[in-house]
This record gives sequence, C-alpha cells and structure tokens, in this order.
Amino acid sequence: MKSMFSFLMVIFAGIYWLGRVVICICYTLGVDIGIVPINYNIEMFLLFLTLICMIFIVRRNIFGALTYFIANTLYFGDDLYNKIVNGQMEVMESVSFLISFAGVFIPFFILMDIFLNKDGKTSHGKTDWFYKNKEYDRTHDTRADENQYKF
Repeated sequence: MKSMFSFLMVIFAGIYWLGRVVICICYTLGVDIGIVPINYNIEMFLLFLTLICMIFIVRRNIFGALTYFIANTLYFGDDLYNKIVNGQMEVMESVSFLISFAGVFIPFFILMDIFLNKDGKTSHGKTDWFYKNKEYDRTHDTRADENQYKF
C-alpha cells in the first residue's frame, strides 16, 4: 500500500470491524447500547470473513476485496435499501442507517481502490535494479569470496 487513500481505507475498515465486534459483544452480554445486529449468526460469520479478507486486502488481492464487498453488500445492503424505501426514521434507526451505509461503502471504496490503483504492488523504478535483479547480486557481490577466514 503506497497511497495514503489505500492506507486510510484499510484503517477505516479495521475501525468499522472493531465497532461491529463491540456491538456483537454487547448484544451477547445483554448490554443495551441501542444498536443491535441485523442477524447475529450471520454477523458473526461476517466478522470472521472480514478478518480473513482484510489480510488479502492489505496484500492488494482482488479476490479478498471482491469477497469483502459482496458479503457486506448482501448483509448491509438489504437493511440500507429498506431504510431508504421506508423514508422516515427515528434517531436510533438513523444510527443504524449510517452503520449500514458505512458497511456498504467502505468495501466499495476498497474494491475501487484496488481496481484503479495500478501502482499498489509495484516499486519505484529507481530501486528496481537493486531489489529485483538477482543476477546483479550474483555477478557483483564479492563479499562471499572475501570473507573466508582461515585459522
């Protein structure tokens, strides 16, 4: 991840994931914070899937970003659509709306970033000769020959 946008999107996704974990823990313990999971069993599966997808996203793998986007869109998209169609919301429903909105658009921005950012995996041209050229190491590195200590 060389761009600041990529780094920030992964940070936002991590913070969002931690928030969902806290919501699930509070729901399990019976603590009323006003926000409940849409479906607890699916949410637990989604939390573990998100953790696996985050590893792929950090490595700039399109499969992880696509899986993350599809899973979150299927889970949060239905709730988001229902809240938009119904129109009027109370205060706690609007907080749930914002959580569902973030649950759909953070994966969307991560997916678009991986699709559009071509230099996410490549290094700069000035250092390629050093880091990507193993033949240079074999022909010009003489340290192995000079460091032969004999007693």
